[in-house]
Amino acid sequence: MTPDQPIRVVMSKWGDRPHWEYDARYLGVDEHGHWLGCPIGTFYYRPGMEFVSDFAGVVLVPVDGAAHLAAFNDEHAKAWIYVDMTTPPVWDGSVLRAVDLDLDVIKLRDGSVVLDDEDEFAEHRVSFGYPPEVVTMAQRSAAEVLAAVRQGVPPYDGTADRWLSSLVE
Repeated sequence: MTPDQPIRVVMSKWGDRPHWEYDARYLGVDEHGHWLGCPIGTFYYRPGMEFVSDFAGVVLVPVDGAAHLAAFNDEHAKAWIYVDMTTPPVWDGSVLRAVDLDLDVIKLRDGSVVLDDEDEFAEHRVSFGYPPEVVTMAQRSAAEVLAAVRQGVPPYDGTADRWLSSLVE
């Protein structure tokens, strides 16, 4: 991948159900993973909802096969950090694909950190038929990310600021 290369992010729900899609640009890689940029004006859509962002953000695609995608947003967003628990993201050329597994770790503007959508996860594990190993993976990933965000360990310590600043210069 090369800097500024267009990237398409395609998220689905279990069972190949469409979910969020958006365009980003490749920013680079560091010890935490690959960084994608989503400037103000990025168009996000999923069935039944769409919006054009009034905030900039960067997305971290972990290099170690971790089961999540982490977004770090500027001061205009409602959340500083928003981490989706997913299947390990995979590259399909310039398309990034992952299955969203409902659970989200969110660091809000006031500094509080929450685990969100546990009810949706409980519902979907039955209605979508999540296999036991997927349930375990999502729960383990959520617990690890929640602890890391609360403790402010890298990359949840301001590491993303360098990448985010490249979008707002």
